[in-house]
Amino acid sequence: MNKRSIVAAVAVGAVTLSLGLAACSTGGSGSTAGSSGAPLPTVKMMVGGIDKQIYLPYQLAQNLGFYKKYGVNVELSTEQNGGVGAEDAMASGQVDMAGAWYIHTIDFQVKGKKVINLIQLSGAPGERIMCNPKAKVSSGADLKGKTVGVTDLGSGTDELTQFIASKAGVGKSDYKTIAVGAGATAIAAIQRGSADCVMTTQPTVGALENQKLATSAIDLATTKGADAALGGAWPAAGLLAQASWVSSHKAAAQAVVTALTATMHWIHTHTAADVADKLPASFVQNATISKAAYIAGLQQDYGQFLPDGLMPAGGPKTVFAMEKAIGVDTSSISYSDTFTNTYVENALKKLDITASTTAAGSDG
Repeated sequence: MNKRSIVAAVAVGAVTLSLGLAACSTGGSGSTAGSSGAPLPTVKMMVGGIDKQIYLPYQLAQNLGFYKKYGVNVELSTEQNGGVGAEDAMASGQVDMAGAWYIHTIDFQVKGKKVINLIQLSGAPGERIMCNPKAKVSSGADLKGKTVGVTDLGSGTDELTQFIASKAGVGKSDYKTIAVGAGATAIAAIQRGSADCVMTTQPTVGALENQKLATSAIDLATTKGADAALGGAWPAAGLLAQASWVSSHKAAAQAVVTALTATMHWIHTHTAADVADKLPASFVQNATISKAAYIAGLQQDYGQFLPDGLMPAGGPKTVFAMEKAIGVDTSSISYSDTFTNTYVENALKKLDITASTTAAGSDG
């Protein structure tokens, strides 16, 4: 989720995921054979915290066998504490694709790096501002004088917090921000009192609630919550790649998008319990969360996942508005520079799925 710097993310426990930070795949070398016996192109993808619920479709697609089914071998890896962020690894060519927030496309393009979003998996950040009940926070205005934990300084969660506060007339200097990472470190920040609130996702949200350490003060986890707090659908988790890589690896890019489109449809035709059953056991049951609590949290925030992968209408406009509000100059780029629906539309046609989302056009 982080935007401009090194990002902290939850460790994946027992699941071994190679970081694969060697030179990125050319889409042909290191390929494996598909069902027809023909070699599959290999794509390296890093995800910004692969065991977080907001990012579960990338791993779910792997476990359902969809990547190989639709013609590509995907090597998944995840951000690690103190390691390079997924979007930065992609932008520097260490991996081919990143499972990260759409907003990064804007930031990279402002800096002259042509990064685009190929499929949109969520219409909301999937985050909640979780606060110690004693802090008495129920709105952005209540953040004044408080200490708020975000994944990292300069991260997407940091800037979302700035935006929510600014909408309530609270400036960045009116509250304190600290980096707390996610998972156990975010829980510890609330537990020891170093933070009044933390912006975090499931399953950390469920763990904080179950331990009665914090309650949900501001909901950014569902499209409805994002509409209320941010002024519209706020596209978060997506699939990012350099435009130059996509241009030279169109078949591989299409295969990945088709697999993820099929996964989004699968999510919307199955239950939260079905999803949990298909994920690695260490994701859904570990030291911080029980499987029952994981499923309950997933069901609560199921509405963040888009049914078809299309960029929702008005979504880019909302994100651009946030960037402007926090001082990012986006005048050099347009909405249509940052995303494309073409690969998703191709996938929907191939899969014979009727689009459910009203898609964004060039005007956002």
